[in-house]
Amino acid sequence: MTDTPSKESPAAPSDRGRTTIADGVVEKIAGMAARDVVGVHAMGGGLARTFGAVRDRVPGSGKSVARGVKAEVGEVQTALDLEIVVDYGVAIADVARAVRENVISAVERMTGLEVVEVNIAVSDVKLPDEEEDEPEQRLQ
Repeated sequence: MTDTPSKESPAAPSDRGRTTIADGVVEKIAGMAARDVVGVHAMGGGLARTFGAVRDRVPGSGKSVARGVKAEVGEVQTALDLEIVVDYGVAIADVARAVRENVISAVERMTGLEVVEVNIAVSDVKLPDEEEDEPEQRLQ
């Protein structure tokens, strides 16, 4: 027997390595997708928004698009928890459904991960006459 190299065909490019996606990447994608839904006023609870407003005023820090989003990312699946503030007058169940659909679509399309659940906690409702704690800008 001789030690000649095998003439087997090389592995497909998709099988020649591993891709990992950080929790923060999924959180940013989900945060952007949730903010795109009409009726979502802000992301995160009151304390998170307060700290975020302070952090956003620090030069060079920028807005945190992942505020109010927590992701647990595995090898092929992810689960998400979102905390949102809705505008007064919207149907909360409809907004939550739209957020869930938009987040699942964006995360699965961009990462290839299966989204197994999106839990949504509505922490507040923005009344028309309430002062703005911080200017929440829609990131487009």
